[in-house]
Amino acid sequence: MEYNTSRKGGILAIGLAPEDELIRVKLTDGNCDVVIGTYNGMAIRFNEKDVRQMGRLAHGVRGIRLRKDDYVVGMSVCREGANLLIVSENGFGKRTDVNEYKTQKRGGYGVKTYNITPHTGHVAGIKIVDNHDDIMLITSEGTIIRMAVKGINTIGRVTKGVTLMRLDEGVKIVGLARTEHEDEIECDEDKKE
Repeated sequence: MEYNTSRKGGILAIGLAPEDELIRVKLTDGNCDVVIGTYNGMAIRFNEKDVRQMGRLAHGVRGIRLRKDDYVVGMSVCREGANLLIVSENGFGKRTDVNEYKTQKRGGYGVKTYNITPHTGHVAGIKIVDNHDDIMLITSEGTIIRMAVKGINTIGRVTKGVTLMRLDEGVKIVGLARTEHEDEIECDEDKKE
């Protein structure tokens, strides 16, 4: 109810330190498990009940503890039977069964979730997905590719994954979005060929 407003300019949703930024917001039912992933390939899963209720302008509590030169790249809410999709900045990705991430207390370092190499690059994003989803990958050049999640291998936590998108030198994946699966539609011109 604290976000119920009709102000044109919106309202402040959270208090942030000068070096922080808000990257994701999800509506939950109060009893969900949350996964937070980092640039250096760590992830933590905890129940949102570990986060006490606070006022709108509060800074909040620590979800994941970060090591030097690491930062959060994504957050997602777990669903039964779903997978955690990890995509690297050099176009690699993989799905891992969300049950490989044991629920723990918030505020820890989490577990290693991605094997980072110079070839794969660091983690660009994470999403909870299932076989009924599509994903869209966005590059630093503005190119977007859409693909079905069911075509991405489900493999273990500490691996690098498979090539999802081939990139030119110097181009990186900068965005990842989940969307409903859409079957390809034949247009009239395709039928004539």
